[in-house]
Amino acid sequence: MGKIVGYVDHIVYRNADNGYTVLHLVSKEEEITCVGIFSSIAEGENIEATGDYIEHATYGRQFKVESFEERAPEDEEAIERYLGSGAIRGIGLALAARIVRRFKDDTFRIIEEEPERLAEVKGISERKAMEIATQVNEKRDLRQAMIYLQQYGITMNLAVKIYNKYGQDVYGILKENPYRLADDIEGVGFKTADEIASRIGIRSDSDFRIRSGILYVLLGASNEGHTYLPQEELTKRAGELLGVAPEFIEKHYMDLAIERRIMLKQHEEQTQIYASSFYYMEANVATMLKQLDICYDAVDIEIEQRVRKIQKQTGMELDEQQLTAVKEAVKNGLLIITGGPGTGKTTTINTIIRYFEMEGMDIFLAAPTGRAAKRMSETTGYEARTIHRMLELNGGMEGSAGFERNEMNPLETDVIIIDEMSMVDITLMNALLKAIPAGTRLILVGDVNQLPSVGPGCVLKDIIDSEVCNVVKLTKIFRQASTSDIVVNAHKINRGEEVTLDNKSMDFFFLKRYDADTIINVTLQLIKQKLPKFVDATEYDIQVLTPMRKGLLGVERLNGILQRYLNPPEQGKREKEYGDTLFREGDKVMQTKNNYQLEWEVRSRFGLCIDKGMGIFNGDTGIIREINEFAETMTVEFDEERMVEYSFKILDELELAYAITIHKSQGSEYPAVVIPLLSGPSMLMNRNLLYTAVTRARKCVTLVGNDVTFGEMIGNISQQKRYSGLCNRLKEEML
Repeated sequence: MGKIVGYVDHIVYRNADNGYTVLHLVSKEEEITCVGIFSSIAEGENIEATGDYIEHATYGRQFKVESFEERAPEDEEAIERYLGSGAIRGIGLALAARIVRRFKDDTFRIIEEEPERLAEVKGISERKAMEIATQVNEKRDLRQAMIYLQQYGITMNLAVKIYNKYGQDVYGILKENPYRLADDIEGVGFKTADEIASRIGIRSDSDFRIRSGILYVLLGASNEGHTYLPQEELTKRAGELLGVAPEFIEKHYMDLAIERRIMLKQHEEQTQIYASSFYYMEANVATMLKQLDICYDAVDIEIEQRVRKIQKQTGMELDEQQLTAVKEAVKNGLLIITGGPGTGKTTTINTIIRYFEMEGMDIFLAAPTGRAAKRMSETTGYEARTIHRMLELNGGMEGSAGFERNEMNPLETDVIIIDEMSMVDITLMNALLKAIPAGTRLILVGDVNQLPSVGPGCVLKDIIDSEVCNVVKLTKIFRQASTSDIVVNAHKINRGEEVTLDNKSMDFFFLKRYDADTIINVTLQLIKQKLPKFVDATEYDIQVLTPMRKGLLGVERLNGILQRYLNPPEQGKREKEYGDTLFREGDKVMQTKNNYQLEWEVRSRFGLCIDKGMGIFNGDTGIIREINEFAETMTVEFDEERMVEYSFKILDELELAYAITIHKSQGSEYPAVVIPLLSGPSMLMNRNLLYTAVTRARKCVTLVGNDVTFGEMIGNISQQKRYSGLCNRLKEEML
């Protein structure tokens, strides 16, 4: 590490989002190009920078700055240069020269201690003198705060966020309760706050630490799909995190409940502990579903007559279950339709749409993901949108606050049909229902046997299990679907029946292999040579689905190998290493968390923006189109030609997606899927997971691996327990 001292002569480039800056620094008459993260810097400022010289392939020798400190200007020339640089609003070059000519190297003492004397300079009023002094002092305060925060290992970027939030109160807050950072500042979790606290010397049994740890565990549990934790489970997890005895944790539950930070709910013999936000979401969803559950007067004979007319016009044939679904949709404000593949959900939805259309009603169609919405559009012939787009996401934070459509500005339509409901979590369901006024019909469609949503809750399953809402279950497999072994075998898996693995099928194959590397080689052959022609698709469209992230056939290992063979390095193909991942132009990638602030745009072939919107979501997949080292950005093209520019700072939100976990494939459909199977933990290798994987394929499923594991998965009905209380909230609300 080396150090250079100088003044900022010119800022070449600055990324306002992440602070990445390219600047020219004049040091001992030499001009040096510096690159790095600069919190708040202006031309004319003096700095001491620590870092190393690097050789950039395009831009030559640069000084890569790891950290820097602002220095007060030390001579008259430096003071004049700083004041005239634009760093202080209202002072230009001429006025800076007059100030320094008047006060010489005593200028900064005058500004800080006797600011009224600035009015002695022509062109400065007393009011302007005070404004100048305030700005200089603010910059001095920021500089001192940066030095203070960095001594506790806080990065420059985070230090600026902290100072912008707390100002001069930062010193007291850090000494008394650094865990406030986890509550108040985006990007600071409990662990970061805990590290800072330990450096400051906060005791491990501090009340602030234990309370913050409890909330951290509860919110962390939501990442596993839970909306609450039983008290014993929460105490155990918090104890492991904090390293303190149960009694130190349990004494805080009542205080946190009184402060409304958590909710304690007694159910039978169990105390359920919620983060308050999730409790209120479940309670609100139950209340709003009840408000929509209105009965309408309708005569069965008249409904049947209209359905016959629709069948004659369209050639669609409905069985008794499907007809029941149409009748229930007409008679009720709230209806759930559930069924597996090939059971006629699409025909039922199409009939319902045409029925309400004949009534002159407005209908909105939506699904949780872009892929699912696109498929809904294709199967119905009507426009379908993502739920986020229908609610007009505005780039705010997760939850209803981020949507233009809410209880104050509801959706204006008569009927709303949501497909792929198994993917909808409690947060999105709460936001959706807030935007639906009573009197609007809501029809929820999904396969309850699919894996639950990635986000917290089991919304579709809980609504059905509550037995207080109108539910129609479609079970009959239709003739055209019964010719597909994907559909037939999916239902066999779901019923726990044996599946024939003789490879005489046209769309369902099992290639028996018992070694991980052999399985990977076969997978590569399928993707590169066999499947693209067989299903009339590209390599990119064929998806590898695996049960696990870790292990010989886990996502992490598979992606490294598949990338090497499907998108090898080439001259001119740019790369970016981030953490343990190497990204390369042309790579298939997936977004791993909901980001409501990311902006996407659809561009014409001339590069003009023709459509734009906010939000990229967990599970969205795309292709890396450009890596720009100079701007430190990576451009990814998602479905429907949506282009998104990622700063390098948030590349942790992306991962390679040649192989993805079966969980992440929910709601998506691919021309062909390849499923490598060897072994794994029994809680994961279950029937539910296998059923979801098989039903992701439209034209071809190929399993490669151990047939014994396949049979064991069909027989294994255990699945990871999800703590969710919507079922009970609905019973409380409606019974």
